[in-house]
Amino acid sequence: MIKPPALKEGDRVAVIAPAGTPDREHLNQGIRVLEDMGLNVVIGQHVFDVEEDLKAIDQKRLADLDEAFCDPDIRGIFCANGGHGAAKLADMIDYDKVKRNPKIFWGYSDITYLLNAIHKSSNLVTFHGPMVASDLNDEQRTKETVSSISSLFTGESITYDSRKSPLNTLIHGKGEGHLVGGNLTLLTNGLGTPYQVNANGAILLIEDVAEPAFRVDLMLTHLKQAGGFNEVQGVVLGNFQLEGEEYVKLRKVLQNFFAGASFPVVENFHFGHCQPNYGVPLGVKAELTTSPPQLVIDAGVTKSMEV
Repeated sequence: MIKPPALKEGDRVAVIAPAGTPDREHLNQGIRVLEDMGLNVVIGQHVFDVEEDLKAIDQKRLADLDEAFCDPDIRGIFCANGGHGAAKLADMIDYDKVKRNPKIFWGYSDITYLLNAIHKSSNLVTFHGPMVASDLNDEQRTKETVSSISSLFTGESITYDSRKSPLNTLIHGKGEGHLVGGNLTLLTNGLGTPYQVNANGAILLIEDVAEPAFRVDLMLTHLKQAGGFNEVQGVVLGNFQLEGEEYVKLRKVLQNFFAGASFPVVENFHFGHCQPNYGVPLGVKAELTTSPPQLVIDAGVTKSMEV
């Protein structure tokens, strides 16, 4: 496992858009948040390019990612927003180059595919966290979302308990392992590829946004039949952004699916498509307990080049 160096005031970070063109004003608002934290922000050359030629736009997005990893003055890479198409970059990334230039790579949603591909192919810790345009803009951001970025500076472990959101235990127990996962749709999209999430011996994070309950049930079943839960040590469920009757259906799906599980399962963590949206490192050791429900996650960055 390779942890990237922690950020410090004055560091240069890059903002790129591997999954789609961001709203310009929202991006500028989010960049001001990073600048207020003492960071110097550079924008990828192709962030605002539009999708006229799909092959060409993939190459441009790859070029921004490659340049950000190769530039020794860039200490962190923040994705602007989600969207679609990030998976196409996975086969084109030079993972040896990533491994030689370890730095923070931060995003979620469609970026889930790249978080898992980069971690699995280079052993670099990646970060499931709020994105610059979609989460740090003036309309969406909360102080809790912004404060979760501070762990990139401090190198401190993260404790998530009911002080952050009211957690609900579906299955009691205790589990320890490295933290993996992200958006459920992208996790299932990766099954059968070289970038399939490896949840063996892991705490598995699962979140999604406004997918109907039957789709969540289908995707969980797909993941299970692919062996995704065979050796998992615990499951943390995010906020799925459903309301009313569909939320009631989802609760039944989750309760039925995890009934009798041999590992702890806790729900309502605010990771991903919600506000607050707490950032967490993937690939580091985590411990999930249920009395009371709590997730403790090791630091994702280090003050030195710890391997």
